[in-house]
Amino acid sequence: MKKIFYSAMMLAGLMTQACKQNGNNQNSTTMSPNNPFAAISSLPYQTPDFSKIKNSDFAPAFDEGMKQQLAEVDTIANNKEAPTFENTVVALEKSGQLLSRAKSVFGLLTGANTNDELIKLDEDYSPKFAKHHDEIFLNDALFQRIKKLYDDRANLKLESEDLHLLEYYYQAFEMAGAKLSAEDKEKLKKLNEEEASLSTKFNNQLLEAAKAGAVSITDTQLLAGLSASDREALKADKGWKFSLQNTTQQPELSSLSNRSMRSKLFEASWNRAERGDKNDTRPTIERLAQLRAEQAKLLGFSNYAAWKLQDQMAKDPAQVQQFLQHLIPAAVAKAETEAKDLQTLIDADKDSFKLEAYDWNYYSEKLRKAKYDLDESQIKPYFILDSVLLNGVFYAATQLYGITFKLRTDLPVWQEDVKAYEVFDTNGKSMALFYTDFFKRDNKNGGAWMSNLVEQSKLMGTQPVIYNVCNYTKPAAGQPALLSFDDVTTMFHEFGHALHGLFANQKFVSLSGTATPRDFVEFPSQFNEHWATYPSILKNYAKHYQTGEVIPQALIDKIKNAGTFNQGYAFTEYLAAAALDLQWHYLKPDLPMQKTDSFEQASLTALGLWLPQVPPRYRSSYFLHIWANGYSAGYYAYSWAEMLGHDAYTWFEENGGLNRKNGDYFRDKILSRGNTESFDALYKTFRGKDASIEPMLRFRGVK
Repeated sequence: MKKIFYSAMMLAGLMTQACKQNGNNQNSTTMSPNNPFAAISSLPYQTPDFSKIKNSDFAPAFDEGMKQQLAEVDTIANNKEAPTFENTVVALEKSGQLLSRAKSVFGLLTGANTNDELIKLDEDYSPKFAKHHDEIFLNDALFQRIKKLYDDRANLKLESEDLHLLEYYYQAFEMAGAKLSAEDKEKLKKLNEEEASLSTKFNNQLLEAAKAGAVSITDTQLLAGLSASDREALKADKGWKFSLQNTTQQPELSSLSNRSMRSKLFEASWNRAERGDKNDTRPTIERLAQLRAEQAKLLGFSNYAAWKLQDQMAKDPAQVQQFLQHLIPAAVAKAETEAKDLQTLIDADKDSFKLEAYDWNYYSEKLRKAKYDLDESQIKPYFILDSVLLNGVFYAATQLYGITFKLRTDLPVWQEDVKAYEVFDTNGKSMALFYTDFFKRDNKNGGAWMSNLVEQSKLMGTQPVIYNVCNYTKPAAGQPALLSFDDVTTMFHEFGHALHGLFANQKFVSLSGTATPRDFVEFPSQFNEHWATYPSILKNYAKHYQTGEVIPQALIDKIKNAGTFNQGYAFTEYLAAAALDLQWHYLKPDLPMQKTDSFEQASLTALGLWLPQVPPRYRSSYFLHIWANGYSAGYYAYSWAEMLGHDAYTWFEENGGLNRKNGDYFRDKILSRGNTESFDALYKTFRGKDASIEPMLRFRGVK
C-alpha cells in the first residue's frame, strides 16, 4: 500500500494517519536553534538524523513550522503586485519547509515505531493540523490570486508542468471549499477539525485494540500444525503469542490443525475493535461517516464519495460502481465453487462439520496440496527475506532499469532492524536512499506501505529518500526470516511504489513521484508483483535456506499451476471491503448515524457479498485504509490499478518480457512522470490503447 502523506499543499480538508499537521497551538513552545528540524539535515540526501531526534522536538517544530508557513502564505496572499505564476503558485509550493521536515519523520514514527508520547502528540495536533490546512486553503485572498491565474491560463504561456501545477492547485482549493461563503467556511472548518481528531483517535484505538487482541497460549497442543520455526518465532515470556496483523484472516490459520485454536485466533481478529471497551472503534467510525456526509453536503455534493473521486482516474462513484459490478458476480461464483470443494474435503473426514471462515485457509492449503501437490511448507524454506530483497526485488530492478544498491551502515535509523541502502542510477551516479523496516512490532501499524522522508524536486534541489514498511514475523535469534509467498508478493508490491518514487523527475514536490490519484498510485506496485514469479528472477532469489538449492523447476511449475487457486476467495474478500468502503461513503447527510454491524451486513447482503465463509478482508471496525490512511471512498483503487498492472504486464509479454529496453520504456512513460498529465492519456501513450479488464480476469482465473 502506498501510504498517502498530505502536505499543506495537498487537497482535501482531511488529514491522514501518517501526516498530521498542527495548527495554532495556544500552548506553543519556542523552538531551539538546536532542534534537529530547525535546519536541513546535513546527512546525505537530507535524510533525517534519527540519532538526534527526540519526542520533545516535534511540538516546537510543528508550532514554529506552522507559524512560518502562515506568515509565508500571508505574504503571498497580500502581495500588492499582480499575481504571477512565480509570486503566487511557486511561492506557495516553497512554503512550509520546516513543517514538512518535521511531519515526514512524525508520520513515519507514528506509523512504524510509535510510543505513548507520540500517540498523545498525534491526538493533540491532528485537529490543529486540520485548522492549519484550512487557514491556507480557505484563505480567500490567496484563492483569488490563484483563480485569476487559472482563468487566464490560456494566455500565460506556461510550460506543461507549470500549467499542470496551476490546475492542480486550483482544483485543490476548490475541493477544499474555497468557493464557499464565509459562514459555510467556518462550518467546514469545525467539521474538518472534528474529522481529523476522530481519524487520529481511530488509528490509536486500533493500534491498542490489535495489541490487546493478541492471543497468548501455554498449551503446546494448540500449536499443532505449525512448523518448528513458526513456533519458535511465536515464543513469548510465558508460552506463545499470536500478534494480530491488520487483516481479517491471520497467516497462522493456514497451518493450525486444532480447530478450536483456529476459531480462537479468528475471533480475536474479527472482534479486536468491537469489545465494548475504550478501544471499541464503532462509535468513532459511525460519527466519522456522518461527518464526511456533512462535509460533502456543505461542499455541494450528494455524498462524500462524489466529492472525493473528482480528482481520481475513475472521476465519479457511478464509474466505480459499474467497475465493481463487472467483477463481483464472477468472483462470488468462483468463491462459492471453492467453498463447495472445501466442504467436500471436510466431509471426507470422519468428523465432518460445516465450513466456517476460520477453516477456510487451513482446508484450502490441504486442497491445494491434494490438487497441486503443493503447500506453503514446501515453498517457504526457499524464501529467505534477505535473498528475496537482494536477489529478487533488487535484482529485478537492476535487470529492468539498470539501477544498483549498496547497503549503508553509517546512517542512523529509527529502529535497530531498519536497514538503509544507497541507490545508483545506470550511469553509476548516486540517485536516492531507500530504507526497509520489515518486522512486526506491537508499536507498529499493521499492513505494509511506502512513503518518502524527502521528496524529489528540481525546484527544491532534492532527491528521494524512501522507505518500505512491512509486518513480517521476526525469527528467533540466529534463525533466518522465512517468508510465505504472500509475503514475497508484498515485498515486490511495496518496492513497486518505491520505484515510482525513486524515478520521480519533477520540478515540483506536489506533482512528484507517487503524488498521484489512489487509483493510479497502486498501478506500479501491482505491476511489480509480476516479477516475483518471473523464471529468471525467481530462480535467482528462491534458494533453500539450509542447502542453498535453487528452487526446483517442478516446484515452480506447481506454483504456477496453482496460480489461480483460491482466487475466488481472495478476490471476493477484497471486493467486499471495497464495496463496504463505498457504502459508508454513499451515506446521505440527513441520515442518522448508522450502527456499524447492521450497516455492514445489510450493505454487503444487498450487493451479494455477504458470504459467512468469506468475510471482508477488513471489517469496518478495523478498516485502517478508509478511516485513517487516506483511502476513504478509494479502496476500489487496488482493483482499478490491478487492471492497469496486468494490462501493462501483458504489454511486456507481447514485447519480449523482462529486458532493459522494456524497463527503460516503462520508466520513461510511467514511472518517471509523476502527476504531470492526464493519467488516461499517460497510460494510453504507454500502451497504445486504453487498459483492458480482460488480463486481470485471466490472471485472477475468474473469467
